[in-house]
Amino acid sequence: MSLKLRSTTLAVAALLTGCTLGPDYVKPNLTTKPQFAGAAEVRQSAAKAVSAENANWWQGYADPLLSHFVALALQQNLDIAQAMARIEQARAGLSAANVALLPAGTIDGQAARAMQSNETSMGQMLAAQPGYSRYGSQYQLDVGVGWELDLFGSLRHGQAAALAAYEAAAASEAATRLAVSAQTADIYVNIRGLQARLALARRQQQTQSALVANLRLLAEHGLIATAELQQAEGLLAQANAVVPALSGGLVQAMHALDLMLGAQPGSSEQQLADQSALPRVPAFRDMGTPGDLLRRRPDLLVAERQLAAAHAQLGQAMAEYYPKFSLNGLLGSATALDAGELFSNNSSQASAVLGLRWRLFDFGRIEAQIAQVQGREAELLAAYRLASLRATADVEDALTELLQREQQVLVLQQGETALEHARSAAAAAYQQGVVSQIEVLQSDEKWLQLSDARLQAQIAAVRASIQVFKALGGGWNNSADAAAG
Repeated sequence: MSLKLRSTTLAVAALLTGCTLGPDYVKPNLTTKPQFAGAAEVRQSAAKAVSAENANWWQGYADPLLSHFVALALQQNLDIAQAMARIEQARAGLSAANVALLPAGTIDGQAARAMQSNETSMGQMLAAQPGYSRYGSQYQLDVGVGWELDLFGSLRHGQAAALAAYEAAAASEAATRLAVSAQTADIYVNIRGLQARLALARRQQQTQSALVANLRLLAEHGLIATAELQQAEGLLAQANAVVPALSGGLVQAMHALDLMLGAQPGSSEQQLADQSALPRVPAFRDMGTPGDLLRRRPDLLVAERQLAAAHAQLGQAMAEYYPKFSLNGLLGSATALDAGELFSNNSSQASAVLGLRWRLFDFGRIEAQIAQVQGREAELLAAYRLASLRATADVEDALTELLQREQQVLVLQQGETALEHARSAAAAAYQQGVVSQIEVLQSDEKWLQLSDARLQAQIAAVRASIQVFKALGGGWNNSADAAAG
């Protein structure tokens, strides 16, 4: 039996039995780990704890200005505005799919006035008739109804695809909001970190300048080698070069924050003019499991809903094997010359039509379309599985970065404390005339360098904690998981 004949036989059998085409969609069951590797350690990293499912997770940093900027970004960010516009487009597509299942009605009417030429063959024939008039009128009013009978689920599959596309657009908007809130918080932390480092760099400038001045005085009197002075001058040049680099980075970070807020560059400069302490890393509680990411992370829901839409499109493509039936009806009235007779019994008209459309000799093209949609569904299934793996990796990477940075901060703090004691001892010895001011300045310089290293590690730890919230899908909790599955 040929492929076309076999397809025709299947279609006829399905038509006679009245079955609906296409298997129901089943959400893929992905294998996940029971827990995150670094969850227990990070959960005890600070006194204040905040849940990843907290809608306002950024409040865990206890920084009112950070919360202000994040809230403002969620209101004004233009990426979010685009995502919301895409939701409206998807909602319109869903409305169109819903309406396609319902009967459609139209009302058509017309009133015409015409004048017949007497010089044409028709006009000359009519002119010979008794009571002929060149002028004529015609009136018509009809109500039509059309309904496609969705016997094999083509329209219902289309509706399911449109619904999944709408849900994907809504989840995409949530993913954009999560990305915007995390990026805004990250930029703010970077700004505060750059401000703190800039203040420290200026202190290094002052310390190194004073050290060079003292060494230059000693070199002029031949008390130290010229190489020692030159080495100190080189360190001063290095300290001087750090300040403009940090200043330029600070300006760029402020401009990046304004961009997130959908504002002109420089709009937030006044609010950020006063230096503030770097936000502390909050602890994490109710972190959940890798399996929870499947409902918590909106980007995973986007991938799953796109897969559901492709499955529905597969059923829609398979429904093309079967005939499509439609009912069309017309009820109206028409009359010529006299509009007063438009609604009389003699002027009434009606019709009923049962339509049939069957791509009976086009099964090869249908099969090609089905194969194309099947390939698309297989691609999206692989993409969903890959997104799940990447989501778990994102969390593990962020937790690892946070743990390592916090350990680095602890080590550098210990060194900073030791150098602080050395500074105090050098200052006391200088007061007693035991050591020179040069040794005091050198101790201060070493402390400042280590303080800058500790500050960079602290900034990295706070930014890593923001990435943890983002990787966990912070603030997003899909309560409609059953509907999505």
